[in-house]
Amino acid sequence: MVVAFFASTILAVVLFRFVPVFCTPLMFIRSYQQHQAGESIRWKHHWVSLDKISPSMPVAVMASEDQFFLKHHGFDFKAIEQAAMNNVERSRKKGASTITQQTAKNVFLWPGRTWVRKGLEAYFTVLIELIWSKQRIMEVYLNSIEMGDGIYGVEAVAREHFNCHAIDLSRSNCALIAATLPNPRKFSSKYPSNYMVKRKYKIMKEMKTIPLLPREGEDVDPSTVSSGIYKKK
Repeated sequence: MVVAFFASTILAVVLFRFVPVFCTPLMFIRSYQQHQAGESIRWKHHWVSLDKISPSMPVAVMASEDQFFLKHHGFDFKAIEQAAMNNVERSRKKGASTITQQTAKNVFLWPGRTWVRKGLEAYFTVLIELIWSKQRIMEVYLNSIEMGDGIYGVEAVAREHFNCHAIDLSRSNCALIAATLPNPRKFSSKYPSNYMVKRKYKIMKEMKTIPLLPREGEDVDPSTVSSGIYKKK
């Protein structure tokens, strides 16, 4: 059983390094919850490759969710330490999941805070960082993350909320979408509250300090920020 577990999980991670992720456990869970509540099933999802997504979208989610995504190897230990201190001192809990961790949870696992689920998340995070490139991690993340009620991925939210394709999203649109990610079923990028607008402008300010996601085989020039200037490895 142990051998089968490791073999199947490694195979799955290798497979999704190349194959589009058309559905995730969360999509089925949300559909079941909608059915149980007597609601019509809402499932909007359209996979698109990274080159068909606005370059500002990766920058926006890095600014909002994981500013050291291009530097760490799956875990931001400084953020984890800060979150732990915050959770001891304050009743309002704060998370420290990186984009890689969120991708591991979205693609292979289920929502929850149990130690078993967190342990599996850490395991898949290590595998993903070893087998996938940063570009692939971002591509899967932007295609699988929940971005509204029954809306999954940036192409779907672009069509549903902005009447355009993911490649046509403006910098402001990208920041607004990123602003909803802590709770996309509560916060709407289509009908943003004053709080969402404030978060959007804060994220846009942070985006000025985040480099563009480099192409495969290229590295970020540390002397540039969001300028699209890269240097070869």
